[in-house]
Amino acid sequence: MKHENTRRLANLLAEGRSFWLAAAAGLAFAALLLTTAPARAQEGAGPLRIGGKNFTEQLILSSMTTQYLKAKGIDATLTSGLGSTLMRQAMESGQLDVVWDYTGTALIVFNKVEEKLDGPESYKRVKALDAAKGLVWLDPSQVNNTYAFAMPKERAGDIRTLSAYAEKMRKDGDDTKHPLAVDMEFAARPDGLEPLKAAYQLPFGRKDVIQLDPGLVYTALKNNQVDLGLVYTTDGRVKGFDLVLLEDDLHFFPPYNAVPVVRKAALDAHPELADLLNALSSKLDNAAMTDMNYQVDINQQPVDKVAGDFLRGHGLI
Repeated sequence: MKHENTRRLANLLAEGRSFWLAAAAGLAFAALLLTTAPARAQEGAGPLRIGGKNFTEQLILSSMTTQYLKAKGIDATLTSGLGSTLMRQAMESGQLDVVWDYTGTALIVFNKVEEKLDGPESYKRVKALDAAKGLVWLDPSQVNNTYAFAMPKERAGDIRTLSAYAEKMRKDGDDTKHPLAVDMEFAARPDGLEPLKAAYQLPFGRKDVIQLDPGLVYTALKNNQVDLGLVYTTDGRVKGFDLVLLEDDLHFFPPYNAVPVVRKAALDAHPELADLLNALSSKLDNAAMTDMNYQVDINQQPVDKVAGDFLRGHGLI
């Protein structure tokens, strides 16, 4: 949840008008949740209800899913611009049928699992836990939108991993400055900066750490004002600002794989959804998602156009 709240604040700087349109839709849906019955009287009646959260990547995924299913002859409606918790509540209460969610979010935030798991283990655990709640996690995509550290290209040189950067810091000694930009939440979290420093033996001192609003971290990197900055792996500004993502070679950050999630009742009513959404999921990876986020956030392309172009480009519609 904190992961996504921070990301949503960052995307406010880039999303502009489309964010506010999505947010308005989210507020309207929140009001609807308070005034309508928790589920339709008869499963399968009416269009399939697609939901999406309120940051760029989710706006793209939910638009893509709606366009795709409609092209396959399935009547579908879209409600995007939702907060993470609201979208989850809507799935559990039967107000939504299909969403894309992240393994890390569902595992840590909604199922309160604190155990450190790798990607396949996270998916297997959340799939089993959510099955008991009537939510079916289909095949995971290769999109892993987790935390990462990035460097301006000219500063990175040959450095490609966090371990290599830590080694360089130790060799440089205490007299060399290594400015690090992180958001205020990550700097203070008990599972944030301090344990990361310990895991990688990163000798950052107080003088090195600059706490900024999330969007300004990208600006500092773009302007070559810092060595290292906390980003998200599929953010369009990584590509737009020509940043180098350092590999988290000790696997400190939890996986946040994007996965289509369907209510079991909806899947029973539309069994063809599994094959359709698994086919879509198989086409998505970090490179594709980053490029689509870039098209929306940097090139200011409409979300629906970017999503539709991806579907046509991969022969899905």
